[in-house]
Amino acid sequence: MRVDAASVALGGWRAWHDPEAPLRVGISSCLLGEAVRYDRGHCRDAWLVDVLGPYVEWTAVCPELELGLGVPRPTIRLVDEGAGTRLVVPSTGDDLTERMDAFAGRRLDELDVPRLDGYVLKKSSPSCGLERIAVWRGGQRLHKKGAGRFAAALVARHPELPVEEEGRLSDPGLRENFVERLFGRNRWRRLVARGLDRGRLVAFHTAHKLLLLAHDERGYRELGRLVGSAGALTDGELFARYERLFQQTLRHRATPRKHANVLQHALGHLKERLDPGEKREVLSAIDDLRAGLLPLVVPLYLLRFLARKHDVAYLLGQLYFDPHPRELLLRNRP
Repeated sequence: MRVDAASVALGGWRAWHDPEAPLRVGISSCLLGEAVRYDRGHCRDAWLVDVLGPYVEWTAVCPELELGLGVPRPTIRLVDEGAGTRLVVPSTGDDLTERMDAFAGRRLDELDVPRLDGYVLKKSSPSCGLERIAVWRGGQRLHKKGAGRFAAALVARHPELPVEEEGRLSDPGLRENFVERLFGRNRWRRLVARGLDRGRLVAFHTAHKLLLLAHDERGYRELGRLVGSAGALTDGELFARYERLFQQTLRHRATPRKHANVLQHALGHLKERLDPGEKREVLSAIDDLRAGLLPLVVPLYLLRFLARKHDVAYLLGQLYFDPHPRELLLRNRP
């Protein structure tokens, strides 16, 4: 898998993705605009459908509807009467816990979750909510520390999968982190599908170095040591360890301070080629990024322009400059 300057010019992420195989992401059906809510309504999320949607093949699930509860349907709640959290229909007293758990197991098998790149869940739902779900006792709210029954099964069975609620994706930092994890997992799956060997692993790791450093320096160094000392491991052990640590590293949020450090690190690859004026402009942009005065896209574009001008192959091959479509505008905020 060769990444050249022409590919980077079109967008670095494109060089590592198959245009015939978009990201495959699970989602709560109501977020796509399907009228499956208990009140015949939906919760269509415009950013997910209209902005991220063109790059994604959605796999929609509504646990409550697919369980057979119908539309409309009675309200269901997480209830704890002292013997653990149960999924209950308050108006009838019906306990749906075992039915939902059995359904979740079957449905997750059908989804073939290892072939998903991520999952977006509906917030506040007793079936799909990821966290902070109300738990009731005796008709009174006991606390908001519950998790939706289907969501809990998903996370327990597949802890490595990028999972978020649509409500949390309104936070720009969480949104960017989630999308970077989606595209990173998709790149890994495509690499494995093409036939993973040690040479391709080295190429994959090399292309991701600056991106990994922006998320977590410790994970970046551990991955480097893993690749560098791979001779003591079988292929299976090496690839499994790398995949697990790669996903864990991307879970850490990149911050302006981390980005500034990465950009200064990247600048080191140009230090012998820049004139004093070019260097001052880049350093000024990096300082303004760190201070919250400029969006990340400004120093990124400056460095990428200089990397092309001076033909620095290492920087041109870094996915850090284009880890996902620019049209998502994830790096354009201060």
